[in-house]
Amino acid sequence: MNILVTGGVGFIGSHTALILLQAGHNVVVLDNLCNSSVETLNRVSQLIGRKPVFVQGDIRDCEMLDRLFLKHSVDAVLHFAGLKAVAESVAQPLRYYDNNVHGSQVLLQACADAGVFNFVFSSSATVYGEPAQMPISEACPVGQPTNPYGRSKLMVEEMLRDVAASDPRWRIAILRYFNPVGAHKSGLMGEDPNGIPNNLLPYIAQVAVGKLQQLAVFGDDYPTADGTGVRDYIHVMDLAEAHLRALEALYTRTGAHVWNLGTGRGYSVLEMVRSFEAASGKPVPYRIAPRRPGDIAACYADPAKAERELGWKAQRGLDEMMRDAWLWQSMNPDGFR
Repeated sequence: MNILVTGGVGFIGSHTALILLQAGHNVVVLDNLCNSSVETLNRVSQLIGRKPVFVQGDIRDCEMLDRLFLKHSVDAVLHFAGLKAVAESVAQPLRYYDNNVHGSQVLLQACADAGVFNFVFSSSATVYGEPAQMPISEACPVGQPTNPYGRSKLMVEEMLRDVAASDPRWRIAILRYFNPVGAHKSGLMGEDPNGIPNNLLPYIAQVAVGKLQQLAVFGDDYPTADGTGVRDYIHVMDLAEAHLRALEALYTRTGAHVWNLGTGRGYSVLEMVRSFEAASGKPVPYRIAPRRPGDIAACYADPAKAERELGWKAQRGLDEMMRDAWLWQSMNPDGFR
């Protein structure tokens, strides 16, 4: 298949592009490089001897999309392009709605115009908001996300359900991620945020490597075992493999389908710190800071539906996540730069 991967230079998109290439697909990566480096694709080539076609552009550029679909005979789209920082979304909601919601609408229109109806969407567990129960299954209610980032993801999900209901040709997978971490086991690919990291593990890694002075732990008064937030962390390679399984599942399914992608196990911030210290042999000093707007106490998945319907289950545990993240950070202290 010829597969378009939007946001394919980013953390999850690049690892998924690698998996798709390894599976024998042709991959076209579209990315505006707002929070990523094209060096990522050179690392993909270094690892497997194949490199995706790269197009620098924005998903809001409808004329560019029309040319891309025509030139590359696209069969399916994996849509990762989007802004993803919770705190930033609270401060800049209009930017998030423009990029994540409007951008997805433009992309979907280009898909429809080109006759491309196989679509995999990178969504988020934030659409569940403050969950009423744990673990979170796909049957749990959505509609009350606690921040604009989560609301932007939910808006796109609703858009996808509407287009699927409007035309039986659509085959859509909505993948609700929990917390992707880790890196490729080679240490050549990993998470490389611009500026101060928004996500926990890159921040921990940059403290351990000496790039940042200390970790800020946002809140130690949550109703959890040690007072810090609990999340379900999933290795990025497990996540990438799930996208291939979801794409294959669409061969036999029409309409829109939702799957949670997580491990089913939650770890607190302080558990993550201790685990990373053990993997790296480096201290990770931290300070307690006030809670961030939009954060919740605990969030972890019930991944049974993905195992049952996709034949997928996370295989890599916390030790492997920490080891691979440290290898990436220690080999690339300044990321891809």
